[in-house]
Amino acid sequence: MKRNKWLNMGISLMMVTAIAAGCSKTNTTTTPAATPGASSNANSGEAGGKKLTGEFEIQYFVGGYGDTWWKAAIDEFQKANPDLKIKQSAGAKINDQMKPRWIQGNPPDVVYIDGAGANARTMYQDGQLMDITDWLKTAKNADGKNIMDMFISKPEEYEAGKYYDVPLVFGSWGTFWDRAEFKKNNWEEPKDWESFLAVGDKIKASGKMSVYIHTGVYPYYINGAFLDSATVVANNYDTSIIKKINNMEEGVFKSEPVMKALDKIIEMRDKGFIDKGSVALNHTDSQTQFLQHKAAFIPNGLWVENEMKKDVPQGFDFGFIPSVTQEKGGKNVAIPTTATMGIAKKAKNPEAAKAFIQFIFTEKQAGKWAEATGALLNVKTNLDNTSASNLAKTAIKSYSSPETVVAPEPVIPEDLKKVRNDSTLALTQGTITKEEWAKRMEDEAAKQRAKLKK
Repeated sequence: MKRNKWLNMGISLMMVTAIAAGCSKTNTTTTPAATPGASSNANSGEAGGKKLTGEFEIQYFVGGYGDTWWKAAIDEFQKANPDLKIKQSAGAKINDQMKPRWIQGNPPDVVYIDGAGANARTMYQDGQLMDITDWLKTAKNADGKNIMDMFISKPEEYEAGKYYDVPLVFGSWGTFWDRAEFKKNNWEEPKDWESFLAVGDKIKASGKMSVYIHTGVYPYYINGAFLDSATVVANNYDTSIIKKINNMEEGVFKSEPVMKALDKIIEMRDKGFIDKGSVALNHTDSQTQFLQHKAAFIPNGLWVENEMKKDVPQGFDFGFIPSVTQEKGGKNVAIPTTATMGIAKKAKNPEAAKAFIQFIFTEKQAGKWAEATGALLNVKTNLDNTSASNLAKTAIKSYSSPETVVAPEPVIPEDLKKVRNDSTLALTQGTITKEEWAKRMEDEAAKQRAKLKK
């Protein structure tokens, strides 16, 4: 996944997150024209009452969320627009496979920006995404509702008042544990930093398992699920610190909130909570060890339940909290891990691309997404009457709770993200100080700002 959220997601939820990647055998496929379906504009996704024709290509990454929802949604869109020839370019490695076409100026029409090798801000900086600002302001979904009003998380403004992509998946980073195992051992589920440290001490003393395991190969998991929320908490729940990070403001990476957040990682590290084997683990390896009770906690995104559904032991009950670094009585901080969609600047069929976006941003599709993936579509809805998992139902309710602060999604350039990942991993190992972490980030941020001025 993406947990892309810096993903991560992730998320979303999330979410990932990087976002976060998963395995798939899906290859590039072409969907043949289907038989005619609904004919009304609202249900068909026709753009502005115009009949959609010609070729239309959709690129989407297949990771932890799988491709069940994608295939079903595209099939519905195809049936509603039988004169449209739809091509699906999809798979676990689709971002790498399609990169030459983007560079050569021959991209697909619409792209789901998630997984390894995908970065929305970088695509914007490279001039690959269409400015959709004017269209998005008045665009209505297939039910006739304004799309902007349906979003849980608003689109990122890469320029003041300008939109180039829309968040499709709303995930959330957070900390997970097995509620059944905690109940069995009489361990208290964490509500804040104090209770997290207290139960961590008990778990460590028991010798039954490590306290905390993370994905060392992809450190954006611990950045999204721990460091980012800790930064907002340390900034007195003022989420503007994330905007400053996204804008790479000079000095932000050595600011007091970031330094205090790094202190929490150092404290956890120095208490011996972090599994030393984490450094060599990818996402599925760390998740497998977590499911096997080799570690009590894992930083991850809401996609984890679906991604590991074949390996979840019977009786395993996912516990989840968006953040653990708040003081006693403090609020939760949810760090979104959205995965976005954009229309290629050089799209050959932009009207079909817009119509497809209008078609999928509905409560109906949000319910189907939750049922298929266990995660959330970036659409305000109620999942109580769906077969979505309890984790998904609980998560979507938490985002409207006054006890949860939903921060903007951290979105930084890929090169800066890599420096951040490497630096955080080094900090968890104790090979650099927090001051060295900050210097690395400030130096790379200065390089990125210089690029933007050219």
